[in-house]
Amino acid sequence: MAALVTGGRHDGIAADPAPRPWARRAFPWIVFALTFGLLLSDYMSRQVLSAVFPMLKMQWSLTDTQLGALTGVVALTVGILAVPLSLLGDRWGRVRSIVLMGTIWSLATAGSALAAGYGQLMLSRLLIGVGEAAYGSVGLAVVLAVFPSYRRASLTGAFMAGGSFGAVIGTALGGAIAVTFGWRWSFGVMAIIGLVLVALFRVFVRNATLDRHKVTDGAEGEPVPRVDEKARLRTLFGTPSVVAAYVGSGLQLFIAGSLFAWLPSYLNRAYQLPADEAAGVAAIAILLMGAGMIVCGMVTDRLSRRLALRKWTTAIVYSLVSLVFLGVGFAVPPGGAQLLLLAVGVFFAAGTSGPAGAMVSNLTCESIRATALGTLTLANNLLGLAAGPLITGILADEFGLLGAMKIVPMVGVGALIALVIGRRCYPASLARVNRERVAA
Repeated sequence: MAALVTGGRHDGIAADPAPRPWARRAFPWIVFALTFGLLLSDYMSRQVLSAVFPMLKMQWSLTDTQLGALTGVVALTVGILAVPLSLLGDRWGRVRSIVLMGTIWSLATAGSALAAGYGQLMLSRLLIGVGEAAYGSVGLAVVLAVFPSYRRASLTGAFMAGGSFGAVIGTALGGAIAVTFGWRWSFGVMAIIGLVLVALFRVFVRNATLDRHKVTDGAEGEPVPRVDEKARLRTLFGTPSVVAAYVGSGLQLFIAGSLFAWLPSYLNRAYQLPADEAAGVAAIAILLMGAGMIVCGMVTDRLSRRLALRKWTTAIVYSLVSLVFLGVGFAVPPGGAQLLLLAVGVFFAAGTSGPAGAMVSNLTCESIRATALGTLTLANNLLGLAAGPLITGILADEFGLLGAMKIVPMVGVGALIALVIGRRCYPASLARVNRERVAA
């Protein structure tokens, strides 16, 4: 049963009495709603740029390489800064970090609306990356701290799916605003949305309130952290299972990242769809992938509530299903059967996200959970979301895009191997974590 932990003081502020039952139930969901809303804002601010590419290209006579660089600089900044800024969030305070990060990316997005040229727009995009770099890990750590462990995979999957939903909303809403009011207003509206959500988060979420609602529990065999547990950075890579979780998740998201970037072009070339129709179908696929992340996380929590090892089993199943359906789907000729196979494969392509976040949370200290999730984010970006589109493009130059997409699902074999190794080592890894916490 979940145990509610009450803190004494935080930042010199006396803790209030223990929360009432209705507040105990409502507050965690308020935290989730606000952090999820900020994640939507995060990706809306990031992806709105793609909706105004044609206008920027025409107005400033930009090349495709310059436009691509405006997108790539955000992902590059996030990848470089995710771990150090996540560690800073753990040390400085997660609530203050979230407020600061949301303010930075929102003001930087406003700066994009005011940019007078390409250089200024590039600078604002870099600052967006600085603001967003650690939000996913710090925000998720805040959410997981106030929910019982049996919800971790569901919450992680839903939280990460917010990136897919935010990207689609940002592109669609930004395009509609740009057509009606001009491209600068697309950035301006995203900035306003972000600043409003930051203000709401600041009003409703405080460190002292989070401390009163903090939950410490675990499934059978999992360690239960102490309230005063000290951070040990070596535990970020302290067991074979946590390393396997990083690698397995990153390799699986290699497939998801490739689908994000290249599915519109694949539909355009394989089905001769116009660019706008191909983008529309791809957007539906991205939403389907996001829905799969949520459903897979919920199924994982349901099956592993009593036995933690099942988190690994479900992740292995999701990876295997995506490997089979995407592998067969891209191998058969274009048509209705292929689209059905691809739909199933896309649904499970990022299904390991929720279990992976839960595994990392179970195998690392709560006091450095944001840093651990930042390390997971780094692996997801370097091995997956950044590497997938690039390597798929290289393969497409060599074998054609249709040939490259037949190869992409095979990366799932590597993800499967890592997840199987992690599962085999999980009992021993948990025992090691338990011993270290008892000895501390």
